[in-house]
Amino acid sequence: MGGRVTRVFRSFNVENRARREISKEKPRPAPRHPSSRLNDLAGRPEIQEEIYKKDDRLLTFLKDVYVESRDPPVRVKDGSSEHLPCKLEEKRLTKLGALEGQDVTKVSKGKISVVEALTLLNNHKLHPQIWTAEKIAAEYSLELKDVNSLLEFFIPFTVQEFPKETKKAI
Repeated sequence: MGGRVTRVFRSFNVENRARREISKEKPRPAPRHPSSRLNDLAGRPEIQEEIYKKDDRLLTFLKDVYVESRDPPVRVKDGSSEHLPCKLEEKRLTKLGALEGQDVTKVSKGKISVVEALTLLNNHKLHPQIWTAEKIAAEYSLELKDVNSLLEFFIPFTVQEFPKETKKAI
């Protein structure tokens, strides 16, 4: 529907607009700068002859030039070495428990998966005496300063259910 409306506005008064554009005076091109070099060459025929004349001395120099080209030897690449990583990373199996199907199974040492992060934060929240920062760092192969930062700045959500009587009061 919108195409019909725009087509009407595009085709409105097309002939008059076209005639107006055609009847406008064409813009004059900018004047060119007179080139002193071309004027000098046009007035002197001896320079033109010099340009088109063959120089035998230069031709003999050109014939003395000999270029020899050789391709470097082709090396055969092994297909097996192309996809090897430059640095092998140590991997560890994750400690997932009940949420095993929802996360990756191997992570690099010094890193944790999302499910592991939530698990360790929840364990620390529920039992801070047992799950200390040192124990978490040893258990998950992490650095102690990273674990301290994680425990300080990330807190898992707490689900709180209100009794029915207090719901009405809220």
